[in-house]
Amino acid sequence: MDVYEELLRLRGQGQKCALATIVEVNGSIPSYESAKMLVREDGSIAGTIGGGCVEAEVWNAAREVMQTERPRQLRFTLGEDAAYDNGLICGGQLSVFVEPVIPSPKAYIFGAGHISRSLSKAANLAGFSTTIVDNREAFANRDRFPEAETIFAEEYEDVFPKIELRDTSYVVIVTRGHRDDMRVLRWAVQTPARYIAMIGSRRKVIGVVKHLQAEGIPTTAFDRIYSPMGFDIGAITPEEIAIAVVAEMIAVRRAPEGSWRGLAKTIFGDDRKSILQEK
Repeated sequence: MDVYEELLRLRGQGQKCALATIVEVNGSIPSYESAKMLVREDGSIAGTIGGGCVEAEVWNAAREVMQTERPRQLRFTLGEDAAYDNGLICGGQLSVFVEPVIPSPKAYIFGAGHISRSLSKAANLAGFSTTIVDNREAFANRDRFPEAETIFAEEYEDVFPKIELRDTSYVVIVTRGHRDDMRVLRWAVQTPARYIAMIGSRRKVIGVVKHLQAEGIPTTAFDRIYSPMGFDIGAITPEEIAIAVVAEMIAVRRAPEGSWRGLAKTIFGDDRKSILQEK
């Protein structure tokens, strides 16, 4: 299997991977300089850098690199003892560079009104590829969203099966009404999306969440909701709101692994738990 073709395939599917390359060699090793190994999210590999203990350590490093999204360089000396234990009678030295291959984060914007137009542009400038979803063709079209990667002018429930949300996905709900917001939120909270934001006042969001709780969706499912959406910068215009939301998306994207979940505390403030459990 060609490592580069597989890398492109994974990237096109929105999957993370890590590429390990032997970048320096001194002496004899069981591979060669520039040899590559690709490690997928599920731990499977394509290619090889020689096998043995070196490849096992690089595999572990690749898993870490995918989580931290930061590269690492590892150095190995295949001394006589280590070489004998692992069947590598070489005695050489090598350096391996392990880099994360992270696909562009995808922002799925539900609703194609004025805020969405500005939001799509701002998100695109910040490195997010955007998908627009609205059930009104007069709003969800290429003239209004020339920068969008994909546009769906269909009913929301018809679009859901066509979208595969991952833990690198960002969902922003800005439809034309509460009922449509609820339709999208019901689906979004049951996906692994990293960020889910919904427009509306605190009171509105609490009402929507309680309604969905009554349907049987557990309270923990709402831990990733960011609402009121965006950082509180006093935004009023669609452009200002877009900047506030994209800034929040960037903060979540750049937060250390796992800590981004804590940023969602803005959903209902410190009393979120008591509010959601309130009868």
